[in-house]
Amino acid sequence: MNNQPANHPPDSPKPRRLRPSGGYRQLRSFQMATVIYDATVIFAPRNVRHLSRTIDQMEQAARSGRQNIAEGSRAAATSSQTELRLVQVARASLDELLLDYEDFLRHRKLRAWDKDDPEAKAVRELGFPHPADPPDLSDPTERGNRARWARYAPWLEHADPAVAANALICLIHQTNYLLDQQIAALERGFIRDGGYSETLAAARIAERERSRRNPTNPPDPAQAKAPDCPRCGKPMALRTARKGPNAGKSFWGCPDFPACQGARPLAP
Repeated sequence: MNNQPANHPPDSPKPRRLRPSGGYRQLRSFQMATVIYDATVIFAPRNVRHLSRTIDQMEQAARSGRQNIAEGSRAAATSSQTELRLVQVARASLDELLLDYEDFLRHRKLRAWDKDDPEAKAVRELGFPHPADPPDLSDPTERGNRARWARYAPWLEHADPAVAANALICLIHQTNYLLDQQIAALERGFIRDGGYSETLAAARIAERERSRRNPTNPPDPAQAKAPDCPRCGKPMALRTARKGPNAGKSFWGCPDFPACQGARPLAP
């Protein structure tokens, strides 16, 4: 069945979206989560007691970490809050998996690497780029997945399960760090730019203004012009009133709120 809309012939350009989405395969966090998932699918059945629910739980936690990074990236087109929530779920899933690997070592009285142990440093070092690295390591395709696995394989496929578990703990810590940075950036972006509804309202206002000034030019909803704050002069951000008689209505607010409480009404 052809899902192409009737008013969009197959060779027409893809419609421009107001907000970017996807691209998760280029994310370092997704690439690392893929290595962790693949390694867990091998490690758990091989080293965890059979008929134990722990095998399924570990594999599900590893899969959830990877999948929610991807789903969050796709959700970015229509909801900053959904994107942020899904990335936070990915972070929580990897924390759950981290505890499983720590439990594996503790229950068997196996040595857990200290962060300053030479083995831990060696695994962490593999996560940093080097000038001599082959280009495959950053490739978002299956070729890149194979190259990244080969980089960590001596540790993840080690005959000693304690080595593999400790190496995975290192990888989870590194991926969690990347996700923490990703979450912080998403939070800053939401505070600065608002959510999808604010972006859509700004695009409507910009389109209306362009049509009024030059009705012969086709509108470009991707370029909204924010006014300057009447108090501090910074470019304002579109906000939505949460309370009071104007609840639900959009207005221009200062990006430094609450330090600066400058506001402007929307143009009619």
